[in-house]
Amino acid sequence: MAEYYLGQIMMTGFNFAQKNFAMCNGQLLPIAQNQALFSLLGVIYGGNGTTNFQLPNLMGRAPVGQGRGPFGTNNIGQSGGVENVTVLLNQLPQHTHMFAANTAAGTTLTPSAAPGTYATATISGGGTESIYAPPASGALVPLLPAAISSVGGTLPHANMQPFEVINFNIALNGVYPSRN
Repeated sequence: MAEYYLGQIMMTGFNFAQKNFAMCNGQLLPIAQNQALFSLLGVIYGGNGTTNFQLPNLMGRAPVGQGRGPFGTNNIGQSGGVENVTVLLNQLPQHTHMFAANTAAGTTLTPSAAPGTYATATISGGGTESIYAPPASGALVPLLPAAISSVGGTLPHANMQPFEVINFNIALNGVYPSRN
């Protein structure tokens, strides 16, 4: 049997915590029954520090490590990011969708250059054909409103990494890690 360090976090592929481990789901533990683990974790992840402390919550999160974060802050015990994101109009860069057209004779029915130029094409063997012919009399219809209107309705979309196969578990018993 392998020896584990107290407080060691391990990734597992099953949906339960193995013997002497607890899932990293943010649960509160009593200090009286877990004094050694409390001496390592303290209240970094939460708890009141007098009767209980909290385990890390790695559900739906990715572990980052320790040290200085991107803005010069210590990232131990801090959680960041969100599980759902709402993209608003003010977050999108201003842009337009141009449609180019030309009355000159084209050489193909499906131009590949961007922006595409749609025009009359010469067909091999002679003659011309237009992919956008004038409408028949009385056949004009308005564009479908959903094709030209805003979409999304400020509803959030999921913003999570794959998560179905890995759980994080922390050792409740094991070798107390030495500082040297």
